[in-house]
Amino acid sequence: GQRLAESGGGSVQPGGSLTLSCRVSEDRAGRYCLAWFRQRAGFKREAVASHERFEDRDGTVSYRESVKGRFTITRDDADNTVYLQMTMLKPEDTAMYYCAADRYDCGLLPEERYVYWGQGTQVTVPS
Repeated sequence: GQRLAESGGGSVQPGGSLTLSCRVSEDRAGRYCLAWFRQRAGFKREAVASHERFEDRDGTVSYRESVKGRFTITRDDADNTVYLQMTMLKPEDTAMYYCAADRYDCGLLPEERYVYWGQGTQVTVPS
């Protein structure tokens, strides 16, 4: 199965930017839906953004309402990597961020719908 490894987390001041990366292990990652989730203290893990991909074209890209206009998900299937560019960061964006992959399901779905997960990377935006 897929193995995912996130990087790029850290601490950034409110209003700042950060880009997370997630390397996917298999060469056929381009056939998988790739998504970013986050888990804030005291909350369930929630989907932040997802990027659907078909064999020959991109599919639907979805964002959680609270990050629209601030976060951008992109993928480089040649490099088996998915990115989450985060701008205008707020203290409420503080969370552990995870990338996830699934061969069949895609979208802002409950975490149970995604099969493959990374270990997470912490993002902290102090208030």
